[in-house]
Amino acid sequence: MSDRPLRVGTRGSALARAQTEQVIRRLRAMHPEIPVETVIVHTSGDRGQREVRGAFVKELQHALLEGRIDLAVHSLKDLPTDSVPGLRLAAVLEREDPREALIACDGWTWATLPAGARVGTGSPRRAAQLRALRPDLAYLPLIGNVDTRLRRLEEGRYEAIVLAVAGLIRLGRSEAITEIFPLDQVLPAPGQGAIAVEIRADDARAQVLAERLNHPPTWWAVTAERAFLRALGGGCRVPIAAYGEVRGDRLWLDGLVISPDGRQAIRDQIEGPAEAAEELGRALAERLRSQGAIRILEEAG
Repeated sequence: MSDRPLRVGTRGSALARAQTEQVIRRLRAMHPEIPVETVIVHTSGDRGQREVRGAFVKELQHALLEGRIDLAVHSLKDLPTDSVPGLRLAAVLEREDPREALIACDGWTWATLPAGARVGTGSPRRAAQLRALRPDLAYLPLIGNVDTRLRRLEEGRYEAIVLAVAGLIRLGRSEAITEIFPLDQVLPAPGQGAIAVEIRADDARAQVLAERLNHPPTWWAVTAERAFLRALGGGCRVPIAAYGEVRGDRLWLDGLVISPDGRQAIRDQIEGPAEAAEELGRALAERLRSQGAIRILEEAG
């Protein structure tokens, strides 16, 4: 195998770089003879422009297609389910905790936050599920990287914020967590907590190196989640949630479609062979469609 440097592309945010370091450490451990370089690719989201679906990944994908990098590292939940011609998802690392965390001021917990307390979240999916649990709270937009969001809480703009547990762990900020929402209360975004590695479809060297990073149970779980999302036609701005888990050779998939106000929700589960992940995701989506999910999605859109 060639010993030319392997160029790994990442966004410039602290979280993106922390995730990329996980990938690079594993590559160097498996192939110490191959130099590995980090290439920072600045995205429109990093530059503060208006976010659109896939804004955090499109420049990385362009860099791949142009040959400026050999691997791109993404948060899988940010990666659109529609494939890009010439690229392929080569690996998904073992998943970190996929759940949501409450970070609250003044010793408050979810149960003790006073009516009208301001809760910050940048996700319609999170906000909808939280409204279903506590409609008496005020849910406000929250944007920026993890450090920015935590700083806005400290500045008193919110009484509490909700962030992904995985990001806090990867940044060494887990001590900020007040409590973690159980999955039966708040279901994560498809792919949440998983790191994805994307390559050019014709790059055999990158494929061999990347595939050794893959964690099959996580791969099957997120494949089902993303198939569920794709079949429903949803993206990161639509309140769709899913979580898959592989136990032995079986896959359990839990899916949810919820209205933005949290008043209407359709949730169901499916189970089957892990290697049928794609089919299970589509089947669960069809099951929710038959129960009225499309009407909720149309109204949300």
